[in-house]
Amino acid sequence: MTDPYYSRPEVSNSDLTDVKKLWMPESAAIDYEEAYKFGSLIDGMITEPQRLNYFSFMLDDIQYRKEDFEKAAEMKKAFYRDPFCAMMLKHCSFQKVSVKPRFCIEHDGLSFCLDARCKWDLFCESFDLGGDIKSTTATTQKQCEEAVRYFEYSRQRAWYMDIENRSNDILIFISKVNFRVFKVPVKRGSTLYNEGKARYQELAFLYWTFFGNIQN
Repeated sequence: MTDPYYSRPEVSNSDLTDVKKLWMPESAAIDYEEAYKFGSLIDGMITEPQRLNYFSFMLDDIQYRKEDFEKAAEMKKAFYRDPFCAMMLKHCSFQKVSVKPRFCIEHDGLSFCLDARCKWDLFCESFDLGGDIKSTTATTQKQCEEAVRYFEYSRQRAWYMDIENRSNDILIFISKVNFRVFKVPVKRGSTLYNEGKARYQELAFLYWTFFGNIQN
């Protein structure tokens, strides 16, 4: 069964990515799809294990290979071994859905509003921190930081932070090559946050221009 979150009517960061794909070459769009599919598997193993079928190697109705499950299981072990990640597991809720009606956005001096949503991998209720788990082929910290910009993960994090008015966030990368864990913090006002916000403002403006009247 597909998660009902994905049929909600509000605009998500994934909807902004779909707008971006309209101008992307096919090879780049495939990069996004592959990263998303495997990322969903490791997210599920760590935060929503009830969605997995280990006998048929499926997450909801999405089919994976046996080797995908085996690799994701090793990545999960690496996540649990990391002291910071273990702390996040202890203090955070998983897959929290945030909805913000009339999320107001500015772009090039124009203000507009969209009903917005997001779903957090990790959300700390007791202090100002959220996080997202990413699978990666990167094997170093520098490569993870490059992936943040290539896949526009900073845009995702700024979108989430602004919906919940959060000031601190962290991207947690688990390498599916060497099973190391890397972390990239995103703080309100930082270069990464500002880049991400500018990018979501631009894509949200395009979404509002193309589909705003349909939504309303």
